[in-house]
Amino acid sequence: MSVERTELRPGYSISRIIKGGWQLAGGHGTFDRSEAVADMIRFVDAGITSFDCADIYTGVEEMIGDAIQMLRQRDGNADHVQVHTKLVPDLAALDSIRDHDIEAIIDRSLQRLKIEQLHLVQFYWWDLAKGNPLAALDCLKTLRDKGKIKYLACTNWDETAMQPFVSSDFDLVSAQVQYSLLDVRPAGAFSQWCQSNNIRILCYGVLAGGFLTRAWLGKDDPGFEFENRSLIKYRLIIEDFGGWPLFQRLLSTLDDVARRHQVSLSAVAIAYMLEQPAVAAAIVGARTAAHLDQTLSVFSVKLQSEDRQQIKSVLNDATAVEGPVYGVERDR
Repeated sequence: MSVERTELRPGYSISRIIKGGWQLAGGHGTFDRSEAVADMIRFVDAGITSFDCADIYTGVEEMIGDAIQMLRQRDGNADHVQVHTKLVPDLAALDSIRDHDIEAIIDRSLQRLKIEQLHLVQFYWWDLAKGNPLAALDCLKTLRDKGKIKYLACTNWDETAMQPFVSSDFDLVSAQVQYSLLDVRPAGAFSQWCQSNNIRILCYGVLAGGFLTRAWLGKDDPGFEFENRSLIKYRLIIEDFGGWPLFQRLLSTLDDVARRHQVSLSAVAIAYMLEQPAVAAAIVGARTAAHLDQTLSVFSVKLQSEDRQQIKSVLNDATAVEGPVYGVERDR
């Protein structure tokens, strides 16, 4: 089956599933680095050519850079790969960061990734009341004009936070936010605002750190003690969603739909999100290629009205996570 693609801007095409890098950045268990790099190439060969990372994801840009170099050696170039990184200045540096500091971070990402131009830089500023975020983004715009960056975007901001940048004529091509069946904060007003401003949504957390898989179907509530920080975060989201019993009902419903389509329930969860307004792609945080076939099966799923209504019947009983996009998480 072919991997669906979409254009964020004319001529800039990405795969509708993006391989995430956060789970390779530490705190998510051990892994073999060389195997992780080899698995990146397996994703590319399967048609998932887009990657997500950040300057603050320890070691991840370097691993993607190694994969890109291996692809060049094998294929002659790696032009079919798209890397979306992030610029996330330290909270303590917001009042003092200058243009040369920002350019140094961008140059470091270029060096780590072994590319001459960053395909997409997703901007985040921990506290918009500190320093001068407009000036920082203006610096990135200058670096784009110099050819070091192709496109600019943002991450973990709601429409209120993004509006000043849009009003200042910054072309933000995408907004990366947490968006899943368990957390629908981006639905409605945020999605509509993005559509009206030609900003596409890149969803992370679509599988809630692995909770939205069959591995948790029928399992007892594990509580909140996990060594994996992703699981702690998403277990809290499940509680906000309506608790463990409603979550189990959602898993059971997804499993019913999945059986009709002969795919995994996680494939159904991703396929549902890819249908949502303004959504360009879903970021799947797979550390390895072990479940690559299941991930690819997303593109064989053609949800029917019966499927959607069955899923919505559960969502209608959920209690939405309160506040705007990234509102709860912003409270440090």
